[in-house]
Amino acid sequence: MVVDAIPAALNMSKSVNNNNSSPVERHNDAESLVSHWVRPAVRNIHAYHVPDSSHLIKLDAMENPYRWPEALIDAWVNRLRESKINRYPDPSAENLKLRLRNAFDVPDNLQILLGNGSDEIIQMIAMAVAEPNRVILAPEPGFVMYKMIATMVGMQYVGVSLQQDFELDVEAMLAAIEQHQPAVTFLAYPNNPTGNLFDLNHIEAIIKASHGLVVVDEAYHAFANSSLLHKLGQYHNLLVMRTVSKMGLAGLRLGYLVGEPAWLNEIDKMRLPYNINVLTQLSTEFALEHMPVFEAQTQQICQDREILYQSMVLLDDVVVYPSRANFLLFRVEGRLSADIFEGLKDHGILIKNLGSQNGLLQNCLRVTVGTEQENAEFLAALSSVIAAGNLT
Repeated sequence: MVVDAIPAALNMSKSVNNNNSSPVERHNDAESLVSHWVRPAVRNIHAYHVPDSSHLIKLDAMENPYRWPEALIDAWVNRLRESKINRYPDPSAENLKLRLRNAFDVPDNLQILLGNGSDEIIQMIAMAVAEPNRVILAPEPGFVMYKMIATMVGMQYVGVSLQQDFELDVEAMLAAIEQHQPAVTFLAYPNNPTGNLFDLNHIEAIIKASHGLVVVDEAYHAFANSSLLHKLGQYHNLLVMRTVSKMGLAGLRLGYLVGEPAWLNEIDKMRLPYNINVLTQLSTEFALEHMPVFEAQTQQICQDREILYQSMVLLDDVVVYPSRANFLLFRVEGRLSADIFEGLKDHGILIKNLGSQNGLLQNCLRVTVGTEQENAEFLAALSSVIAAGNLT
């Protein structure tokens, strides 16, 4: 009987591979199954690591260090009472898009696409163009998610080294574009983790030379006082990506992409339904109604960035790089970045150690601009760590 064949089939040591109909050995443990089915490229990368910051001054993740004023928090909580969390959110978040358009002067002829942070937008862009032999290209050092997501979607990744001063090597970029014909080129502006703004003439040369899409990642635009938003429409292969995280809304996880409808209509097909939840939509709409609060915080961070930079310049053996973001890249001459990092942790300060990489970031560290008190404690701890190392 046919029914009798079912348990027999389940007990077979061989199963049919639906991809090529050839026999596939049955694996009896999870590790063997993973080794067989998960792509080698995925097994070879590491999941994004977020360190424990408990009981530490947290200066590692480029967050706005300021809480909302208590009166604003009370008004926000009252707004959240309107939320219908028993219902799905507005799938297109049209009211939020309108608020963003008005707050950031997005022209009416351009479209806005929302993502669960910039990371999801990068993923959607990559998925929309992904084919096995296609390339994602970006300068290096740069934002780690460009390479990580290229691997996730099965594309090739090509990194082009910056110059020693962290400026774009425009000739190398143009040569790489000519050789690899990338489907997408990502340019962070300002760059993360170096903090500098690339030359606009070089960026435009890259856009003009590219047959594929060029995405300018303006995650730190609030601190940079420079943008390519006004270039959209002039170049039909240009998109601008931003986030509200750095202006003080990191916990809401909202990124947005701006560009011509022809591009965004296709990329939107990669977006999972209801990707922006009810609380994020309401909270961001509320925050955008109170932009002067966040603009004042941004101005304060920019002022504190310059004070912190000038203070670090005066420290013995410290090389610190100018920044147009809300963080500073630095290294301590003659010292391993791991030693500086651990020394600061011992003093209760958490920053980002980038120095395990070879190349331009060797022995470099990155510190987020905190409050005046946090910056003072960081400077005192750094001075102490440097002095202790000089005594050994």
